[in-house]
Amino acid sequence: MILHQWTDRFAEYESYIDHTAHTVTYIAAPWSLGSIPGTATAVREIASTEDESLLRGAVAELVAEYGVPHHIVALNESDLDLAAVLREELGVPGQTPAELAPFRDKLVMAERLTAAGVAVPATAPAADHRAVRSFADEHGWPVLLKPACGTSSIGVTRLDSADDLAAFVFPSDESLLVQPYLPHEILHVDGIALGDGLGLGAWRASRYVNTCFGYTRGEPLGSVEIDDPVLLARVEDFTTRTTAALGTDPVVFHLELFVSGPQDAPEVRFLEIGARPGGAEIPFLWREIHGIDLMKATFALQVGDPVPDEARSLPPVGETDRVGWLLMKTPAVRPCRVVASDLPLSAEEGPYETVRPVRGETIVATPGYEHGYENSGARFRFRGRSSAEVLAKVERTVEAYDFRCRPVDTAAPELVVFVGSGERVYREYAYKAVAGGARIALVSTSEATWEHAYITGHRRVPDTRPDTLAEAIGDLFAEHDGNVGVMTWAEVLLEDTATAAARLGMRHMSPAAAANCRDKLSTRSRQTTGLVRFARVDTEEQALAAAESFGYPVVVKPRSLAGSVGVARANNREELVEHFAMTSASSFPGLTPLGGSIVEEYVDGPEISVDSVVFQGEVRPVNVARKRLGFEPYCQEVGHLVAPWRDEEWADEVRDMLVRTHHDLGITDGVTHAEVRLSASGPKLIELNGRLGGDFIPLLGHLATGVDLTSAAVSIALGHRPDTERSRDRCVEIRFLFPAEDGTVESIDTAAAEQLDGVVEVVRLVQPPVPLRLPPRGLEPRVLAVIVAGDSPEECGGILDKAESLIDIRLTPFSQAAAE
Repeated sequence: MILHQWTDRFAEYESYIDHTAHTVTYIAAPWSLGSIPGTATAVREIASTEDESLLRGAVAELVAEYGVPHHIVALNESDLDLAAVLREELGVPGQTPAELAPFRDKLVMAERLTAAGVAVPATAPAADHRAVRSFADEHGWPVLLKPACGTSSIGVTRLDSADDLAAFVFPSDESLLVQPYLPHEILHVDGIALGDGLGLGAWRASRYVNTCFGYTRGEPLGSVEIDDPVLLARVEDFTTRTTAALGTDPVVFHLELFVSGPQDAPEVRFLEIGARPGGAEIPFLWREIHGIDLMKATFALQVGDPVPDEARSLPPVGETDRVGWLLMKTPAVRPCRVVASDLPLSAEEGPYETVRPVRGETIVATPGYEHGYENSGARFRFRGRSSAEVLAKVERTVEAYDFRCRPVDTAAPELVVFVGSGERVYREYAYKAVAGGARIALVSTSEATWEHAYITGHRRVPDTRPDTLAEAIGDLFAEHDGNVGVMTWAEVLLEDTATAAARLGMRHMSPAAAANCRDKLSTRSRQTTGLVRFARVDTEEQALAAAESFGYPVVVKPRSLAGSVGVARANNREELVEHFAMTSASSFPGLTPLGGSIVEEYVDGPEISVDSVVFQGEVRPVNVARKRLGFEPYCQEVGHLVAPWRDEEWADEVRDMLVRTHHDLGITDGVTHAEVRLSASGPKLIELNGRLGGDFIPLLGHLATGVDLTSAAVSIALGHRPDTERSRDRCVEIRFLFPAEDGTVESIDTAAAEQLDGVVEVVRLVQPPVPLRLPPRGLEPRVLAVIVAGDSPEECGGILDKAESLIDIRLTPFSQAAAE
């Protein structure tokens, strides 16, 4: 069980433990979901991993489902305390609260080190004004008040006088300590203590550029590794004595020291220490430049493994590059939008790696984490042959970086950017649904035409790669003062949009979850309910072997296409050979096929689709459509019926299956479209799509229930809880009309059908003359869509039959045209 709250990949968990061989679960803060491996067994999202009540609730859920964990891992300092408490309560091996205390409680820390003869500033509990006044009388002003178990200098206050003290309000929920303010330089030492008197493993010392305390007030913060041999010798001795005094077990540590005095005889004094890797860019620098993963070493120690061999030593300082890092705070009150984020420096002149926002990105406030290192506005990593070279790069970057933001105006109109538009006949209803609320902008690879009636901005892009999309979306965002969001209903754009949205800090289905939906093999591999036997196959022989194992009939399908393209049922060996060849050669515009195909057991029974609204991890199935299938064995959808479903005998089981499946795939936000077969042995998942349903299904649902799925998707994109309360229960059905055979549709007459009672709309899907080929030769050879409403499925069916009989589709068959 892993407690996780980083947005970036500070920890590469999938390389520390095989997620396919072990049950690996995560409890994560919302902003960190994108950095969790897609192969995690389960993810529980909570508002903060530091909220004990929410954390305990998530732990109880996972324990009930998977049992007591063998290990609890927490790599972020803010999670160490609760992880230690949980280990002790659940009987899980690892660091206990008592063992952690010398590295977390600064009062215990100071007492232990003072007893060992380590130079520590005077330290005392600061329970009230009297205690601080007494301390200041003895040690003088100014003094610092600190949380006894704080992190990242959060809550540190400097008091310069008795008047400052009189104005200070002591927190009711946090223990404080008081120390004298020391105006000395501050160093940090990062590395691994081997324990049992073995001294230090790999370690490096660095000098801060500015201070952590100054960073909380808006100043840039950085550090540069030291190459002064005299100072390094003094630091090594001090660090060895400090870590030995605090424990005998191996530990990855981040130590901060004061240094003063002349360069040839420096005096070192203790500041504080943590039993975890350093923050800021330290884990990345060590991994990328020093070749040591401090997070991996910490993970190993927390699960009872020894210190990795590569972490036991580093070459002498003079034989390797020095490294450094820099953090710059957001230059506006959050939430704010980035107007400029430009650094005109080469890697030789400045950082070799940057993590900085893009134009248009919205930087949100994270309560309680405003001063955390990862919540900086921009982050930079440096390397060089000397400390002086690295320092020069840091200073040059501070001077050159153009970073400008403006606060988001929460009273201004909201803007949602659609990525991809879709065909007018299939999507104009969605534009109409949104246009009355938020403003709409569009990013697409083609010129906007009919969309101009609904949009306020447009960016045409040459391709839909995530970087291209992020830049175009960001430009639209940067020009807007209010709240913004992004969404797509295009299957082919889902993964790229998810990646672009993550880059821009937008609420959206995560890239990992989108990939789990798009790749049917990943869906099948991760789901834990509604299971269907399946096999990935690359050859005809493998397909036949899988079919023999499952028994005929089977379904063969591509891993990553859409619209039922390449999907077919095989009733015997001969049909499978034929269909496997068709599936292997199938393609869909805009989608790159993934390797291999899937053969799975055929699930008999009625097929339904279920649209679910997911917000902050809460899954609510709201709309069920009964599928009408035709053109066997090619599984072409020829219609859908939306009708009341909550009293059906399968309703609870379907709902429970879908809630679990969304958790399995890591879906925490968005509107999804699932396809389910109601088999004799229970509901079986066919696939789960991470976007709005097609075929007018959201429109049918709105007409039938009053729940507007398009508006719900927009609300989620804008960060609002969607409205999913139904206001009516009607039956609404759509039927697609196809040509009688392959040919050219010459004319369509729908006038009489449109006058029938119960006909809501007749939608022309093609404009004659148009050639159409039936499945499997044609991709989507529909001519018309007829939408009707009634009090029962039988009434809808009767209206559709009557309407179809009144529609005249004139067709010239290809065989007749060839003969003429």
